[in-house]
Amino acid sequence: MRARELGIRIGEGQPGPNNAITDVPGVRVGHCTLIRGDGPLKVGAGPVRTGVTVVLPHDGSVWDEPVFAAIHSLNGNGELTGSHWVRESGLLTSPIGLTNTHSVGVVRDALASIEGRRRPTEDLFWGLPVVGETWDGYLNDIRGEHVRPEHVENALSAATSGPVEEGSVGGGTGMVCHGFKGGIGTASRVTSEEQGGYMVGVLVQANHGRRHRLTVNGVNVGATMPTSEIPIPREQLPGMAGAGSIIGVVGTNAPLIPTQCRRLAQRLGLGVARTGGVGEHSSGDIFLAFATGNRGLSSGLGLPTNAAPLTHQLAMLDKLVHHRFVRFCGRGNGRAPSSTPY
Repeated sequence: MRARELGIRIGEGQPGPNNAITDVPGVRVGHCTLIRGDGPLKVGAGPVRTGVTVVLPHDGSVWDEPVFAAIHSLNGNGELTGSHWVRESGLLTSPIGLTNTHSVGVVRDALASIEGRRRPTEDLFWGLPVVGETWDGYLNDIRGEHVRPEHVENALSAATSGPVEEGSVGGGTGMVCHGFKGGIGTASRVTSEEQGGYMVGVLVQANHGRRHRLTVNGVNVGATMPTSEIPIPREQLPGMAGAGSIIGVVGTNAPLIPTQCRRLAQRLGLGVARTGGVGEHSSGDIFLAFATGNRGLSSGLGLPTNAAPLTHQLAMLDKLVHHRFVRFCGRGNGRAPSSTPY
C-alpha cells in the first residue's frame, strides 16, 4: 500500500499513471531479488537478502544513443561507477545498476560483458557502466558476495515499463531506512501545461537515516516510534546510528542540457532533507539525473566506420521555465520520498 492509498499526498503535483519513474516515456526498470536462508549469519551461506536493480533510460540502446545527464553528491561515502565520465561528457552512456556495496564490481563487469557479447567481433567496444550501491550488511550476508553476473542478466531481461515493484526487491532487498525496512521507492509528477507538461520520475535505493528524524509530509513520525516498541535490525555500532546511503535516479523527458540536469540532481538532496535525512558523514547520498528530451545523441565511440555527426541540433528548456521546473521538483513534486514504500 502506498501513501496516496492512505490519504497522504506528498507535494502539490499530479502523479503520472504509475506514480513511478517508468512514467517517463521509454524508461524501464528491472529487478533480480535474492532471498534464501534464515537464522544466524554464516558467511558464505546466508541469510541472503540482496539483489540487482537496473534502470534503462529509454526504449533503445543507451550504449549507442546516450542521453544528457549529471551527478550530484550530497555526501560521498559511497560509490557510483562511471561518474567521472558522466561529469566529463555530460552523457549517460550505459544502463544504471543498483546493488549492495560489495557487489558493485560484479554488476559493473556484467553490464560491460553483456553489452560486449551483443556487439560484432570487429566492434572496438568501450564502456564505463554506471553502478551505484548501498550497504545491506545488517540483513544480508554481504561478505558472501552472492550477486553473480547471471543476476544482472535477469534484471535486464525483467526490465519493463509500467508499475515498478517497490520495497524489498532487487538492489533494495536488504536495505534499512530510518530504522525501518527500506529499499526501492519510486514516484513521478507531471508539470503543468504552462511548464511544458513534462514528466519527472525518481527511483531511490534507500538505506539511510535515523529513526527519530523520520518525517512524512512534514510530520515527525519517527519520534513517536521508539526502538523499544519497534526494534531496529541488529545492534548498530556505537556512533553509527543513521549510517547508510541513498542512491537517487531522476529522469525526465524535458529537453535539459547537462548543466540543467546537474541542477535537477541537486534537488534530490532536498527530498532527503524533507524526510529527515541530513547527509550523515557515513552516508553515501549520491544522485544522478538524466533527460531524454534530446534523442539521437552519439557517444562518438564504437565502430570507427560509424562516424558521429559533426553537430547536433538541440532543444533546451528556457532558463526561466527551467527555474520554475527545478523549483517544482524542490517542493517535493518531482521525487520520491526517501523511505519506502511511499
